[in-house]
Amino acid sequence: MKLYTKRGDRGLTDLFGGGRVPKDHLRVEAYGTVDELNAAVGLAAVRLEAAGEGLSLIAGPLGSIQRRLFEIGADLATPKRDGKGGRMVPRIGPEHIAEIEGWIDTVDAAVPAMTSFILPGGTELSARLHLARTICRRAERCCVSLGRVEEQDDVDEDHQGDEPPTGVYLNRLSDLLFAMARYANHAAGVADVPWTAPTG
Repeated sequence: MKLYTKRGDRGLTDLFGGGRVPKDHLRVEAYGTVDELNAAVGLAAVRLEAAGEGLSLIAGPLGSIQRRLFEIGADLATPKRDGKGGRMVPRIGPEHIAEIEGWIDTVDAAVPAMTSFILPGGTELSARLHLARTICRRAERCCVSLGRVEEQDDVDEDHQGDEPPTGVYLNRLSDLLFAMARYANHAAGVADVPWTAPTG
C-alpha cells in the first residue's frame, strides 16, 4: 500500500465517516490540531523517558493521553452520518474527564503552591509540556469553532449538558499539562520561571 493516493492533490480530503471536504475546512483544522497536539505530547514523552527515574507520576498518564487524543481525532474526522448519529469510533465521556481531573489533583498536590504567574521554561521537559499545553488550547478553540457552524454539536451531538465532552476534555487536559510542566521542574530541582511586571 502506497503512502500517497493523489486524492488530495486538488485541496480536498476524505473524512473517515464518508464524504470529502476542503483541507482548510474547520473539521480538518480541528482534527489536524489534535494530531499536532498528540505529536507534541509524544515529544514530551520521549524527553521524559530520557530524563530517567523520578517522573513516574506523569509518565503513565502521558501514554493514556496519546491514545485518547488519537480517538478524539478519529471522532472529529467522522461527521454524523445519519439521523441516529451512528458512529464507529470511541467517544469522550464523563469517565474520561474524571480521569483527567484525578490526574490534575494528584500532580498539583505534588508541587508547591504557585505564588506568581510563570513563564514556559525551566527544564526542557517542562518547556515541551508547556508547548503541548498551548497547542491543546488551540485544539479546544478549533472544536468550539467547528461546533458553532455545524448543525449538530459536532463530535458531541448526543450530549445534553451545557458543554460538549470533547471541549471539556481538552480544557482539562491543558490544565493537566500545565501541572505536569510544573512537576517536571520540581522533580528536577529547578524553579519555575516567574513572570514579573515591567517597571517604569
